[in-house]
Amino acid sequence: MRTFILKIIVGLTITAVTTPLAAAERPNILFAIADDWGWPHASVLGEPVIETPTFDRLAKEGVLFNHTYVATPSCTASRGAILTGQAIHRLEVGGNLWSRLPAKFEVYPDLLEEAGYTVGYTRKGWGPGTIKDTGRTRNPAGPRFKDLAEFLKSVPEGEPFCFWFGSFDPHRGYKLNSGADSGMNLADVRVPAFLPDTPVVRGDVCDYFFEVQRFDREVGEMLQLLRKAGKLDNTIVVMTGDHGMPFPRAKTNLYDSGTRVAMAVRWGEKIKPGRVVDDFVSFTDFAPTFLEAAGLKPLEAMTGRSFFDLLVADASGRIDASRDKVIWERERHTVCRPDGQSYPVRAIRTHEFLYKRNLRPHLWPAGDPEAFRDCDGSPSKTEILKRRTEPAIAPFFEWAFAKRPAEELYDLKKDSDQLHNVAGRPEYAAIQKQLRADLDHWMTATADPRATGEVDLWDTCQYMGR
Repeated sequence: MRTFILKIIVGLTITAVTTPLAAAERPNILFAIADDWGWPHASVLGEPVIETPTFDRLAKEGVLFNHTYVATPSCTASRGAILTGQAIHRLEVGGNLWSRLPAKFEVYPDLLEEAGYTVGYTRKGWGPGTIKDTGRTRNPAGPRFKDLAEFLKSVPEGEPFCFWFGSFDPHRGYKLNSGADSGMNLADVRVPAFLPDTPVVRGDVCDYFFEVQRFDREVGEMLQLLRKAGKLDNTIVVMTGDHGMPFPRAKTNLYDSGTRVAMAVRWGEKIKPGRVVDDFVSFTDFAPTFLEAAGLKPLEAMTGRSFFDLLVADASGRIDASRDKVIWERERHTVCRPDGQSYPVRAIRTHEFLYKRNLRPHLWPAGDPEAFRDCDGSPSKTEILKRRTEPAIAPFFEWAFAKRPAEELYDLKKDSDQLHNVAGRPEYAAIQKQLRADLDHWMTATADPRATGEVDLWDTCQYMGR
């Protein structure tokens, strides 16, 4: 049994002492995260075209989480929230895409390493961004390895490990017609309600599915490797994506299409198989969960909270009554507005309603015309922009690219696709007021700089991309 030393950091965070767990009692952790994979794009979730046998297996042998939401629908900040367990507005420059994550924001791989874990990652860890001038000597996800096989060679016998597999799939660009050429039937595609149902869009969705399937296949190969090494059953395997699909009104947007992701977790006999949990889980909850699983206490600075109890529970459905809402946000994605301006949004979701506050409604949500660069280039985007004046296509342009009011409210029982804003209607006045107050409380309690008004913090941060 190891003895660990209390480490105190001056500033935002305090690392707590460990619970005295023997090495054999501490689980390994495999965190497999796709790049731009959103809900509900898995066969176990009812998608008729896609085939995701690995994700389906994890759901069957473990627990499927129906309501997992990112902290923000933008890669760098989303991953920063995972690693730190903090809301992105607390990460300073790390709240933006292509940025930095200062070393004062502690990350769970470092904490686990201090507690005796071997840590590492492959492909896309934290990022895109730079560690220059952050006080870090490596990616916040840990030291980099070629693959899981190489990493496992570095793990001492009998000691636990934590490994981050960051796929680049299904991030754009895609090989045109790769989905159809692989045998997918375009006629069977369920086109999301926020996209026009055209052959171009159907083909684009299939190309996206093709890369989701590749991610699924590679995670399956990792499970096989762990099984052969005799490590699978004591490994917490988490499989998810960093935000929604890279399509208009999805990625970078604070609707479910941008923030809701698939997630399944397997942990041998520790998890009752075949369970489906409907409680809300946020990406800020990963870090405290992994720490608790390793016998560590979450940091005081973490705004997320462990869902370890949901993993080991026997029940399905809604288990913890306090997990009745989830909150997310966004700041600057790309530099696509005058003077590098951010497009700040805060949102709160319950099972019944989604309330959004657009803090700069005078700006374009997808970036200035005509590039709209906060929306990834794609055949679907081109289709909407070229045909925006056609009556059948015009609503999709409005939903994806037009300016938005200061407040949005969606009745999810009547409008699960979140297309019809009911903010301002008398019959919704009470719920709008309540959700506005709940969001205000969270912003104040978590020290959101925007809780007290306009700030230019994220406008002036250096953009490290092109």
